[in-house]
Amino acid sequence: MKKLIFIFSILCSMANAANLKWNDDFNEAILKAKKEHKALMVMVESEHCRWCKAMNETTFNDNKVKAGLRSFVLIKIMRDDTESMRLLPDVVGVPTVFFMTPEKEILEQAIGFFEEEDFLIFINNAKKKFYTKNKQ
Repeated sequence: MKKLIFIFSILCSMANAANLKWNDDFNEAILKAKKEHKALMVMVESEHCRWCKAMNETTFNDNKVKAGLRSFVLIKIMRDDTESMRLLPDVVGVPTVFFMTPEKEILEQAIGFFEEEDFLIFINNAKKKFYTKNKQ
C-alpha cells in the first residue's frame, strides 16, 4: 500500500508540473514575451541532471512558485541544444535559470537547485526589475 501511495504522489507531482506552460523554441518565446509584455524565464537543463529533475519535481510544483511564474514566458532549453545556447550567456552548470527581458538583458540568474522559498526571491527580484524598467 505504501508503494501505491508513493507512486500516486509521484504521478500527481508530475501532473502538477504540467500546469506550467513551457516553450521549447527560444525565438518563439521571445516573440511571445514581446507581444504579451512579459519577461522570460529560461531554464537550462540536461537530461541526466538530478538537480534539474529535483527543480522540476519540487520547486516548479509549488503553488506559490507557479503563481509567481505566471508573469513570465517560460522556456526550457537542453544544454546540448547548441543553437539555443548560442543565444544565452555562458552556462557553467545546470540547472541554470535566467530571468531576462525580451531583449535578452539579464534581470536575475540562478545557478543550481533552489527550494521553493529561495526561488521565489529570484522570481520577485526579476519581476521588480522588469516592471521598473518598463515604467521608465
